[in-house]
Amino acid sequence: MNSLFKKSIAEFIGTFVLVFAACGVAGATFGNLVPTALAFGLVIVAMAYSIGRISGCHINPAVSLGCLITKRMTVKEFFAYVGAQLLGGLLGGLSIFGIFKMANVTVGNACNYAVNYGGEGLTAGTIIAALLVEIVLTAIFVYTILNVTDENSGAGKKAGIIIGLTLTLVHLVGIPLTGTSVNPARSVATAFADLIYNGNTQALAQVWMFIVAPLVGGLLAAILFKCLHKKDKAVEEKTETTEKKTTKKTK
Repeated sequence: MNSLFKKSIAEFIGTFVLVFAACGVAGATFGNLVPTALAFGLVIVAMAYSIGRISGCHINPAVSLGCLITKRMTVKEFFAYVGAQLLGGLLGGLSIFGIFKMANVTVGNACNYAVNYGGEGLTAGTIIAALLVEIVLTAIFVYTILNVTDENSGAGKKAGIIIGLTLTLVHLVGIPLTGTSVNPARSVATAFADLIYNGNTQALAQVWMFIVAPLVGGLLAAILFKCLHKKDKAVEEKTETTEKKTTKKTK
């Protein structure tokens, strides 16, 4: 089987599980802070140790963008990953919303990840605040991923746990503010599922914020990572040169 195809399937499965399980918890508990945050973190841990060795377990276009900018993947791989993530997320969203519908279970608004959902509507202030929150939280998340998955990080097999805990932290901060997205594939999935099953257009009308902001956050994280690690490499090269000179003098 083609390597990129295998990776795409892994990303499809991972994103499906993320949306189905974690958004399912968010919807069923009406966005209860701790269960929802833990659900997202635990899914990431489970998928990291399940599909991580196949695709790296991005299951998030913002993470894939960060990897593209830091040259950990090609443009072709990036688009294959994002396509698989969007499809997997959409299937996950349609599945969990459909099950809720068949079981006559009311889905909490938090499952839609919309700002001021059911409120008086958006203002310039709430839009700016939502964008800033999503940019900062995504940047923290992606920057952590880029660091702990770096070959020189020392995180090793603990990387999946660290990433899962970071996503939990991000949700603990963001749920009261935006519902937390930091993942365009997840937000697109629940917005479309809500439209299809409930005829609700509000989440879909707001979803642009949860596409733009996470991608900007992923981009900023990658730039920060590249800037800081360029300095590290320069120091390493200088140290190696000094060591070589010292060795020659000793000889």
